[in-house]
Amino acid sequence: LRLPNIYRSTAVFYPTNLQSADPDRLVEGSKLETSSKSEDLDRIITIGTSQPVAELLIKRFGLYAHYQAGAPGDDAADNYVLHEFSANLDIVHNDRDAIELTFQDRDKQLAARVANAMVEVIDSLNQQLTLANRRQVLQLYQQRFDYFKDTFERSRRELVAARQRYGIFGLDEYQSRYLAQAVISAETALRRAEAGEGNLGAARRVVRGLTRAEGGNLINLENYTRGNDSISMLTARVVDLQSRLTGASSAYEIANLALKSRVSSLYKVQQAYPATRKSKPVRWLIVAGSVFLTLAFSLIVITLLELYRKVISD
Repeated sequence: LRLPNIYRSTAVFYPTNLQSADPDRLVEGSKLETSSKSEDLDRIITIGTSQPVAELLIKRFGLYAHYQAGAPGDDAADNYVLHEFSANLDIVHNDRDAIELTFQDRDKQLAARVANAMVEVIDSLNQQLTLANRRQVLQLYQQRFDYFKDTFERSRRELVAARQRYGIFGLDEYQSRYLAQAVISAETALRRAEAGEGNLGAARRVVRGLTRAEGGNLINLENYTRGNDSISMLTARVVDLQSRLTGASSAYEIANLALKSRVSSLYKVQQAYPATRKSKPVRWLIVAGSVFLTLAFSLIVITLLELYRKVISD
């Protein structure tokens, strides 16, 4: 009758795979999978039964005073509180691949609060396992973005300088067509001038300006032929760098957003509620067991005494 009532509160949750719960994949449209691997279950149980988690919750809920263990810092008090806390905590993997976290205490409200707080702490520590790695990945994304940005700007300046040098300013198909037409027209005018139908010197200067780089024309056939391959190569490089820069910028923004977000790594099926009935002690079972053991012991003792008396009388 002097035994205190003990109440149990249980939280049930599924640990999600860290890869499927990664915010980088969620932003990209991947679904959150609740299927767990054995290593996920082992990781959750290991975190939940670790000493840092126990010490954190002991300090948060003032269990030194609750267990009447004395002041913190004393080895005997620390060991006693840790032992009591571990004895009242139970984390198991059930047959449905879920985690059942149970905490028991004389105070049913405290038992529920400790169980729910432990689930939150496990979730936080489980997320932090990948936080440092994701920060390193974010730095790699930023370095990649900066590299493509500098390379794109340098290639763009080289392309602009090459266009100014060779007189090729884009729309290459139309420019080559009209340049060819201008050369044909100038040569036709030159032939007519040679036949006495125009100014021969002016016609020759026009043809030279259109065909030779030293002729004075910004757009001429010699520079166009010489720079066409270079312009094509630089244009293709700038277009490729532009697409890669856009992809790097998008990847960096997604990674930065994912790092700042917090996605739970646990799928909570049931939070812990204050128990409506005690879990132990089962007093009738104690009484019945005591009666049965007493009766059995008494029968054994009486039988032995009767056998002893019979041996003595014989």
